[in-house]
Amino acid sequence: MNHGGAGLVIWDVDGTLIPADLRWLTRAIGRAYGIAESEVVFPEKRVHGYTDESIAVDTAIASGVDPSAAEAGIPAFRRAIVTVMQEGQRELAEIQAPYPGAVASIAELHDRGFTQTVLTGNLRSAAEVKLHVAGLNEFLDLRIGGFGSDARDRFQLPAIVAQRYSGIYRHQLDPARVVVIGDAPNDIACARHANFRVAVVAHRIGRQELASHEPDLVLDSLDPTMVVAAVSSLLNSGSSPATC
Repeated sequence: MNHGGAGLVIWDVDGTLIPADLRWLTRAIGRAYGIAESEVVFPEKRVHGYTDESIAVDTAIASGVDPSAAEAGIPAFRRAIVTVMQEGQRELAEIQAPYPGAVASIAELHDRGFTQTVLTGNLRSAAEVKLHVAGLNEFLDLRIGGFGSDARDRFQLPAIVAQRYSGIYRHQLDPARVVVIGDAPNDIACARHANFRVAVVAHRIGRQELASHEPDLVLDSLDPTMVVAAVSSLLNSGSSPATC
């Protein structure tokens, strides 16, 4: 993959590039902890924008598993999510096709010289399957991505991206040349924590609610023209984003 000099765009995956769907986590958590899928209870407000392992532990506890057993079950969860994603590829293609404009936006940014990767709460094994099945991985440099398998705390993932970026591209990542594109308040908070600029797309949360968390921009969709214009505008604005 060629290194583009225009800047770095970091994509969230679920809810941003493809619709979010909890069935994969439900199945993996059920298998890992011996819980019937119908009895899996997700904790309110600690799902979207969090990492899969943190969701798995919190969900196991909410579903009646002892906290120590919930933590001890993480290796089984890691194995289960791999199996679940591999088994479900045909279903995944049917229910989580990319949002309109996602593939074209990535391709257009690539043509404009942007390097692109992901920062996602998904374990890497799950993210790779989702992106491959959706046809979104051609222009994403996953070597420098940040995944839920790298750290339980999402706020640690930008530093991992920066470290991998400098190792691959042989120069330090400039936060002022980075735009995160996400869809949830935690995407905004995570980007601010790293001093990255951030745009969010109103796929599942309303524009007004997203705006209340003070992203740099709110997009109504992934229209490629608008995405490229938004990224270019943010990186050429000359102002530093606010920190959290």
